[in-house]
Amino acid sequence: MLVPRFVPFPAVHYPADADLALVTAPPYDVLSDADVDELASLSQHNIVHVDVPRERDGAGRYDAAGDLLRRWIADGVMVRDDEPGFVIYRMAFVDAAGRERTISGVLGAAEVAEYGEGGVLPHERITPKASTDRLDLTRATRANMSPIWGLSLASGLSELIAEPGDLLGEVTVDGVTHRVERVTEQGRVDAIAETVGGDDILIADGHHRYGVAQRYRNEVREATGDHDTPAEDTLMFVNELVADQLSVEAIHRVYRDISREALVTALGTGFVLSPAGQVTAATLAEMEARGALCLVDRGGEGTWLTPKPGAFDGIRSLDGVWLEHLLDDSGANVAYQHGVAELRHLLAHDDSITAAVLIRPVSVAEIERTAREGVVMPPKSTFFTPKLRTGLVVRPLD
Repeated sequence: MLVPRFVPFPAVHYPADADLALVTAPPYDVLSDADVDELASLSQHNIVHVDVPRERDGAGRYDAAGDLLRRWIADGVMVRDDEPGFVIYRMAFVDAAGRERTISGVLGAAEVAEYGEGGVLPHERITPKASTDRLDLTRATRANMSPIWGLSLASGLSELIAEPGDLLGEVTVDGVTHRVERVTEQGRVDAIAETVGGDDILIADGHHRYGVAQRYRNEVREATGDHDTPAEDTLMFVNELVADQLSVEAIHRVYRDISREALVTALGTGFVLSPAGQVTAATLAEMEARGALCLVDRGGEGTWLTPKPGAFDGIRSLDGVWLEHLLDDSGANVAYQHGVAELRHLLAHDDSITAAVLIRPVSVAEIERTAREGVVMPPKSTFFTPKLRTGLVVRPLD
């Protein structure tokens, strides 16, 4: 059995007296230009100055970001630990259903391998991305700035990290308390590494970042001839795949380049369509109760999509798979949007959109089942919340 290597590393982080609300940030891929402006204005040391470099035009901005990170470390704005360790990362929050949850996992260095060769698996089909932004930033900073989120199929990790480590920092942002704790005691480090390395890791969020890590590793191998550099691993947050911790939301489908008539006709081959009224956040709960999806017009009017008996026999019971089955040959261009309010705003302000379809979240049990069967879901099948903060821990690559 191929198993993932998961090892400790010397973390780079802000010192204990830093105000983490001013210097950390959400992941780069959820930030708008306005978000970056706001974060950058909070502090000259906010991590976006490195993670989303804009101070210079062209490729020079990446070199400037790398120089800035190294200057911060030299000046003590960020500090580098003397010895390798793991970092426990906990997120405490109240989910959309009002339940209190705490996600507890470990930041470590996970093996970079080709899919199927090292125990790190994708859980969604990966859509190509032409941008080299993250690769250019990795080359210039020689660091992993943002962690990939991995789900361990091994059992026992939650129990191993129940006891706190040495506090590195804590911050509450948008109702989520993020807490990081360092673990360097050798027995505990060995136990964490052995447990995570005992079964597959399923990538929950960060497929493209893992792809960047694969490309960067290959570049370093070609340039140095070495297969034992820090580029052989990448920064990953790993938590146990357990339902009571994870909060999984849906990413809804947005359709262009198809007439509404053609869209409705295609959907009608698999669903019974019936009026749903104006779509609100409450629509999601009613979808679950009805066992239905919901078509949303540009004005916010909804139509229930109730599966016809036998229409999807032999097809995996995932909303995204059902929609692909009906629409793959329709010529429709599909995009993705999380959140009902965000989707309604997009529909109201983008004339190129024909309509959208709200889908239901994928269960944790289904995520594990597809992983065990070696199956991947359609792109953007899951939206894991909350999002990990960038800047709490950076992993150096030199």
